[in-house]
Amino acid sequence: MPETPAFFYWTFYADALVVSFVLFFGLMFVGLLYVATVPRVFNLAIKPGKVYPLYGFHYWVHGAIGGMSNSKFFTHLFGDSSYIVHYLRSIGYDLSKNVVQTGSNFGSAVKHDNPFLVSIGRGTVIADGLSLINADYSNTSFRVSRTTIGPNSFLGNQVVYPSQGRTGNNCLLATKVMVPVEGEVREDVGLLGSPSFEIPRSVQRDTELGQQENEEQQRRQLAAKNRHNLVTMGLFLLTQWILAFLMVLLFFGAVSLYPTVGVSVLVVAGLFGLFFGTGYQVLVDRASTLFQALQPQQCSIYDPYFWYHERYWKHAVLPSHLTVFDGTPLKSFAWRLLGVRMGKRVFDDGCYITEKTLVAIGDDCTLNSGSVIQSHSQEDGGFKSDYIKIGAGCTLGVNSLVHYGVTMGDGAQLASAAFLMKGEEVPPHTRWGDNPANEVRNDYFAEAAMAAATPPQPAATNTATTVTGGRVR
Repeated sequence: MPETPAFFYWTFYADALVVSFVLFFGLMFVGLLYVATVPRVFNLAIKPGKVYPLYGFHYWVHGAIGGMSNSKFFTHLFGDSSYIVHYLRSIGYDLSKNVVQTGSNFGSAVKHDNPFLVSIGRGTVIADGLSLINADYSNTSFRVSRTTIGPNSFLGNQVVYPSQGRTGNNCLLATKVMVPVEGEVREDVGLLGSPSFEIPRSVQRDTELGQQENEEQQRRQLAAKNRHNLVTMGLFLLTQWILAFLMVLLFFGAVSLYPTVGVSVLVVAGLFGLFFGTGYQVLVDRASTLFQALQPQQCSIYDPYFWYHERYWKHAVLPSHLTVFDGTPLKSFAWRLLGVRMGKRVFDDGCYITEKTLVAIGDDCTLNSGSVIQSHSQEDGGFKSDYIKIGAGCTLGVNSLVHYGVTMGDGAQLASAAFLMKGEEVPPHTRWGDNPANEVRNDYFAEAAMAAATPPQPAATNTATTVTGGRVR
């Protein structure tokens, strides 16, 4: 008489429940202790300003500190809430003694080379994608230095801030800005572009969005935001634990069938787990908005709508969830499931879309690796979002960024690393490049190709920084 499969017994599911709970929450607790303690011990071997040879012991220790302390899980868990401040302090950030808590001091993506050499001034607010560069490299050696961001500043998305940055008090650093490393220290100004130029520190409309009547009202609203964020974090942990439970069930089931079916059941389980895990994340993403489309908004970060939007960010599909499908038709299929109005024959080699239901992409488009379509912006205490429409046959270059409220006409092209700012209307069949993006001559790309093909001239110094996004490239 054949043996009854294990998954017909309730103990099978009870065991999976216990194992998944212990693994998920146990590893999370141990991981939090690990990132808060082990890098501190390693950091005793590294002295700021001292030159160390490449590929030796100190080089290995330096890489280990960055690798261990840059936890994407914990920054995503605590980000966009008051609790990210305590987490960053625990791993080594110097955030001044009297932090001005807004409930959104940091987004859910911040990276560094060495967290013990980061100082951020009082009252500074930072959006997603900050990369803090603490290391300078030559062809033979490296050294680490403190990176300091001044007080009362605001940093937009995808800012790379080096240790030589020349900004001080009350600066606005716009999205993808090139931080100046020479000249006088900039204060009480905004900086935009690459190379950067000065703009007003703030716009009256944006200032009014984040204004509060008095300190007492702000304290009440911050307390309400904290409660909402705690529920959001709890829901995030619950959804991820459920996924862990389902994956443990799949693994247990495959192991129980292995004696009778053979190794093929493990292969099938692995493939099924890949697609099932992605499908589950897509379901959580859509469920976080109750399967409703987002609508354009302009509000304060203390408006309940913004808290709802933060919950959406917490549960949204991340780039890592879809990386395996880059360059295949399955990527476009996944975007459609997530609410993007996606055309036919779209080639997506690694694009990321932040607010899926606010984006429409036409037929025959090319979305290159690292490109971002971002339908929102936050500046100080104000939040704004709007639709993005990309016409048929458009191309987004590598690491380009399209901001909210943009319309690209059919056949338009955006060059690599370009920043297409909010509200731009790109005419059909034009080429745009630079940061901020503007229309360029027809021979722009030919000239760029020729420049890239020209042999580089000997550098005057061999200490150029070659760290990007907190990692050695």
